[in-house]
Amino acid sequence: MFLFGMKTMSDGLQQSAGDRMRKALNFMTGNRFVGMFTGFAVTSIVQSSTVVTVIVISLVNTGLLTLTQSIGVIFGTNIGTTLTAWIISIVGFQIKIDAFALPAIGIGFILSLVKWKHRSMGSFAMGFGFLFLGLHYLTQEMQGINEVVNFDALGMFRDMGYAAVLIGAGAGLVMAVLVNSSSATIAIIMTMAFNDIITYEMAAGMILGSNIGTTLNAPLVSLAGNTAARRAALVHVLFNFIGTAWALPLLTQMLRLVAFIMPGDPWSSNTAIPVHLAALHTAYNTINTALFLPFVNQFAKLVSFIIRDKPELGRETGVYKFSYISTTRADSPELNIVRVEKEIRDMAGIASNMFASFSDLLQGLREIEDKESAAATLCVELKEKEEHADEMREALTSFLIECSRGQLNARSKSRVFQLLRVIGYVEEMCDDCYIISMRLEKNVQKNRIFTNKEVNNLIPYLDQVGEFLGLLNVQLGQSPSPGITARYRELETNINKSRKKLQKLGRKRIEAGKDVKTELFFIDLVRRVEKLGDYCYDISNTLGKMK
Repeated sequence: MFLFGMKTMSDGLQQSAGDRMRKALNFMTGNRFVGMFTGFAVTSIVQSSTVVTVIVISLVNTGLLTLTQSIGVIFGTNIGTTLTAWIISIVGFQIKIDAFALPAIGIGFILSLVKWKHRSMGSFAMGFGFLFLGLHYLTQEMQGINEVVNFDALGMFRDMGYAAVLIGAGAGLVMAVLVNSSSATIAIIMTMAFNDIITYEMAAGMILGSNIGTTLNAPLVSLAGNTAARRAALVHVLFNFIGTAWALPLLTQMLRLVAFIMPGDPWSSNTAIPVHLAALHTAYNTINTALFLPFVNQFAKLVSFIIRDKPELGRETGVYKFSYISTTRADSPELNIVRVEKEIRDMAGIASNMFASFSDLLQGLREIEDKESAAATLCVELKEKEEHADEMREALTSFLIECSRGQLNARSKSRVFQLLRVIGYVEEMCDDCYIISMRLEKNVQKNRIFTNKEVNNLIPYLDQVGEFLGLLNVQLGQSPSPGITARYRELETNINKSRKKLQKLGRKRIEAGKDVKTELFFIDLVRRVEKLGDYCYDISNTLGKMK
């Protein structure tokens, strides 16, 4: 019930704050301090360091984050996850939680069914109620747990001093691996110490050990990723392992520090233990982060030395594969959208490169001796890129549809719909670039070559469309500024005017007796290039709706 409540509460928070989380992720590319704060903020919202860490590893895998940028974020997630322990220690052990847990479940259930703007908060309230109702039963039943489960194995180490702390650290590690949730593990540890099944010092050791156990998901999910993803996972493991290694010998001093800061005496009153353990959890992760943060670059070099570069399997096949890492435990459709936006930028870059290659060849064609060979080479090159764009559209469309089946808020669902439209526009741009290259090859084979004057007339027109494509590459994934939006409209107007003017020139040359098929190709080329400008304008309008 506790784990179900945590999952439901997390889902509700993600739906409610999905847009803010995506905006926070945009700051990950800043310095290490901004990255740490981002990791802290997003983890505080999602209530799961595992979810955020897996998302970060996946972003590194796709190239959206560098290894160095991800390290600060991973540090921040370890501080953010301590918030759950505070909520549990204060609400779960200081307040009669069964008095409001059931009403929260009932009210949350009703709110989640009503069609209104904040229905996701109903899921949060329902999850909140289940989480603390589960904690209430856990606390009540833990009092008689020795009748069901034999804890003598742990109890016999109570009075063994530092050995009990080390044994507790090992037990916490194993428990975190089995439960697969650091928050649930800490709740169980608090409950055991609160009911005097284990000592305060042993519980503190278990808290430190659980920090290592909770890192298991990171290396598991990184196995499906590239070298950068595996390095990011290793950062998470080493950060917690080294931190626990220095904290265990200094545990007595850390407990004294916590006792100095926090009210109550955990050695004489069990009611003070949960809050002191939550404070220890926060103090440990904060100090550990402060120690590591100045050495982010050195840490990146260390994991890069341990995990060496090697050729990525499957790259030689040329088949596109969307680099996506996910586990059932860490699915987060609200944040998955960020990775798709990065891939769309790459896809738009392909369209821009295809058009630039065509434009360059067209402008310099008269200077090339073997024109047929040059046109044929361009066709082969653009065909490969067009097929790659087709593969990207299929993979990204399937992925976005899969995301839409998850629990998204209304705004995120609309964003997914708009991204699907953008993907379709970009793929059609790639198709048109390939089509005009084939038309060019066909006309070159029949020696239908434009004159220098015709090419000179086309150059400003081609440059305008090239600029439009360049602006889209910059603006994809960002909110268009008023100046950029105004330039979009200006380019669209100028391209339409140029298209009419150029087509009129083509018709006049036909009337003057020029080669009809060459001029018809000129008119058709102008039309197809103008169509690329239309796609650019449609994409810019779609991006404007996603603000």
